[in-house]
Amino acid sequence: MGTLERVFHSVLFEVLAVSMSIAGLALFTDHEVSSLSGTMITIASIAMVWNYIFNMAFDRIVKGEKEKRTFSTRIIHVGLFEAGLLFFTIPVMAYILKISLWDAFILDLGVTIFITIYAFVFNLSYDHLRAFYLKNKVAKKASLAHSISS
Repeated sequence: MGTLERVFHSVLFEVLAVSMSIAGLALFTDHEVSSLSGTMITIASIAMVWNYIFNMAFDRIVKGEKEKRTFSTRIIHVGLFEAGLLFFTIPVMAYILKISLWDAFILDLGVTIFITIYAFVFNLSYDHLRAFYLKNKVAKKASLAHSISS
């Protein structure tokens, strides 16, 4: 996966995650949507940078075709990513929402549980859709080349 695709992957992931997180937090907390939006956009920005760095490192360590990764590899991937992200986001959430670190931890934990499930489904879907797209792209090029040479 090249840099442009990594950026696309991260942005698509975060846009969907932020939208769903704001809606969920608005339902379960007393915070204003504007405060939640600012918080989640800030956290998403942190997450995008972390996503790029973490996934680049993870892909260098875990070799092979992504769509063939095992269930346990995907669980480890999501768990390590989210644990690392919590380290950065709890203080930010506490500061922006003007809540204690403990309250931020509890709130962020709820978001993390949601995002962990979302990340698993998103990345599994993305990897398989990507493989399908690339396979069809190669097939179309081969078909076009065959048509031209005939």
